[in-house]
Amino acid sequence: MARKESAADAAAEPGRLKQIALTYKMTRKADSKIGLVLAAVGIATLGVFLAIGFLIGHPIYLGIFGLLLAFLATAIVFGRRAERAAFGQMEGQPGAAAAVLDNIGRGWTTTPAVAMNRSQDVVHRAVGKAGIVLVAEGNPNRVKSLLAAEKKRMARIVSDVPVNDILVGTGEGQVELKKLRTTMLKLPRVLSGPQVTTTNDRLRAMGDLMSNMPLPKGPMPKGMRMPRGGKMR
Repeated sequence: MARKESAADAAAEPGRLKQIALTYKMTRKADSKIGLVLAAVGIATLGVFLAIGFLIGHPIYLGIFGLLLAFLATAIVFGRRAERAAFGQMEGQPGAAAAVLDNIGRGWTTTPAVAMNRSQDVVHRAVGKAGIVLVAEGNPNRVKSLLAAEKKRMARIVSDVPVNDILVGTGEGQVELKKLRTTMLKLPRVLSGPQVTTTNDRLRAMGDLMSNMPLPKGPMPKGMRMPRGGKMR
């Protein structure tokens, strides 16, 4: 049994290394200084611990410890800059918020594109202990009518559930894509687990745009347009 697990781990290792290398290449396209930054973080962390080690007479022990911490610090910095680069590439693409909502974490049920118009303004829905959150992306003036229509539609079924709306963007009163997840997780919890389940069941019975029209998950192609016979809100 142990041999099988070891073989599986060995087979998975090249895949993980390949994924890290791919992530690094993608990050470097948006962040050309990523290599210098990672090298600086690693060398500085190791250097500090080596210096302390020589001062107290234990350079080997502190060097080993510093090497481990240097690797950890480098990994953390790499992860943050890679995430920032990914958000930078997604910013402004229709459907980008749906990709963030898909990875918001446990306790949330997300439904992408519950409302959309031909200009690719779109509203996504997330349900959790904070209630219902409508996340809109697109032109601030046009998307207001989409939000109002969706709230009116939901009010017939879940009028007792609080509804928050978030407009993704970089303008005044908007939430940047990279801050969307944090903003939603900071919302006060007002529903219990059973109430969340009941709310999801009611909304599911109501139906949405996705049940009538297949759309790809994540950012949508820039040239995509709603069909003339499609359902609009």
